[in-house]
Amino acid sequence: MRSEDFELFIDEFGEATSQRPVPADVIEAYRGKLPDSLLTLWQEEGWCGYAAGLLWTVDPRDYEDVLEEWLAGTPFAELDDFHVFARSAFGDLYLCGTKTGASVRLLCPLHSILAQKRNLVAKTPRQVDDSLASFFGATEPEAHDMTAEDGAPLFKRAFKLLGALAHDEIYGFEPALVAGGNLRLENLRRVAAHPHLMILRELSPPAMPFDDPELDRLMG
Repeated sequence: MRSEDFELFIDEFGEATSQRPVPADVIEAYRGKLPDSLLTLWQEEGWCGYAAGLLWTVDPRDYEDVLEEWLAGTPFAELDDFHVFARSAFGDLYLCGTKTGASVRLLCPLHSILAQKRNLVAKTPRQVDDSLASFFGATEPEAHDMTAEDGAPLFKRAFKLLGALAHDEIYGFEPALVAGGNLRLENLRRVAAHPHLMILRELSPPAMPFDDPELDRLMG
């Protein structure tokens, strides 16, 4: 039975447009590492693409080395045991920490980490579950799109131009924005997510959401 928050999510994004079943052994492997509510979602819904591929729930194993590279050299690498639980069509990665819950977003195309200090604190298991519920219940499609230099959203135009994404693909900018590329529709390509995100990280480290000393204090 779907939770109220996930029902709100479906109201906004529609039913899944792509779905893969999650093996039972994978669910058990992440028990105690990810919230029970997310594991239940995996069991009932699978790993899915929503809104024609704008937002995806994903297999964290596919992004373990990507996440390690993006967090390497940042205080986030020591702050919590993070796992990728969702991804946008443009390669934004949504992280859930074992202690801090759904608290960090990697804006990979923009080479930035998005987080709020008040969310980077140890939570009870119930609070970690609540953070996932808030992610699904409060999010809107517009929050996962990108806006081009012309001021218009990109996803629907990219979908029309480049076609539907597979579960392991994203729309990536070539050249990368950090390398001087422009945020324009014509610069988007349909690319394999894993190698593209690894190459992006090689180009530059991500910008921090606030000063390192503030993160150090959060780490205690």
